[in-house]
Amino acid sequence: MEKKIEHYDVVVIGGGPGGMTAALYAGRARLKTLLIEKSLIGGMATYTSEIENYPGFPEPIDGIELMKLFDKQFRRFGVDGKLTDVQSVSVECNTKIVSTFRTDYHAKAVIIATGNKPRLTGAKNEERFLNDKGISFCATCDAARNTGKRIMVIGSGDTAIEEGMFLTKFAREVLVSVIHNEGIMDANKVAQEKALANPKMKFIWNTVVESFEGDDMLKQVVLKNIKTGELMPYDVDTCFLFIGYVPNTKIFEGLVEMTNRGYIKTNENMETSREGFYAVGDCRDKTLRQVATAVGDGAIAGFMVEKYVEELEYLQKEIFEANGLIMAFIYNAVEAVDREYLARIEQIQKLYSEKVQLRRIDIYKSDRIACKLSYTKTPSLIFMKNGNILENITDLSNLDAKVAEAVKQYS
Repeated sequence: MEKKIEHYDVVVIGGGPGGMTAALYAGRARLKTLLIEKSLIGGMATYTSEIENYPGFPEPIDGIELMKLFDKQFRRFGVDGKLTDVQSVSVECNTKIVSTFRTDYHAKAVIIATGNKPRLTGAKNEERFLNDKGISFCATCDAARNTGKRIMVIGSGDTAIEEGMFLTKFAREVLVSVIHNEGIMDANKVAQEKALANPKMKFIWNTVVESFEGDDMLKQVVLKNIKTGELMPYDVDTCFLFIGYVPNTKIFEGLVEMTNRGYIKTNENMETSREGFYAVGDCRDKTLRQVATAVGDGAIAGFMVEKYVEELEYLQKEIFEANGLIMAFIYNAVEAVDREYLARIEQIQKLYSEKVQLRRIDIYKSDRIACKLSYTKTPSLIFMKNGNILENITDLSNLDAKVAEAVKQYS
């Protein structure tokens, strides 16, 4: 089957809070933008029953409801959305190609917002009980079906303890397996105090999962005491895993630089090691992974993509595809000497206006365009024709004579 090809300015891969914010900014900048999400708009934030630290919402809000508001807002700016899985991402002749089963999307820039996925325990038989067979990663999704039942939570971080408390509103008993000594948890102190005071929560200290047991559905979780080696079977209806996450970045291996844990490295502008690729949210190498920080990442990436696409279009249209002889002056606008040379070059160019066109390239905020022209210093003067660099003049002494000679030679 021959794939369709569609063209966009920007393709955002991932529909969590970071991806939606980046798409919002790109769409608002009038860039033709596509957001691709393989499963659920909102990402991991939709798994959270109560978000109480996102600014602007003084009362806790359900993660699904908050993400619905994000979804509604970014679509206002004409962003296209596709629910499909990305199979691969590649680069050909500076075009970024995002491939799905039916379509190849060609883009000028790509924003990676693929987030992360829940970490598994690695215990025996775990794979048998995934996919709605007794092991869950979403309290909001599966709380109601566990009304009046006995369930288990694995983990002691903020998510484990807070979601465990939420589950006590439905289950008759919530067992919590904690790897640490009695009284020690990884969650914040407020959550710990509330959980320890909750009569429906029973903590099982110094334990890890040894195995998951059952037939078609999970029936029992066997815990192992890490100090004594004792195996302790517990009959449960559902086991919720909240033991951290791993980044969803496998398809980008070899394309952008990552940490040894698979998180994508970026600078403060969300730029990766590969030009035209940005990364935001939980898949990025950073300290704090929250809705608020993902939104900040997305805003920066969306803003920077706008500038990047503008520069690409200017470079292509005004320099590489321009007819005739081009004289590109590379300068730094904050330098007085550079400004003096610019004024002088503008005067000289008027003498040869029918033979050479002037392009002013200021590197003060970004030298990306200048780098495409292989500049080495400022100020400098580069002569080009038909997209080819003819001469790079870095010594601007006797400027009138040098320009006259270049115009005579190349026009």
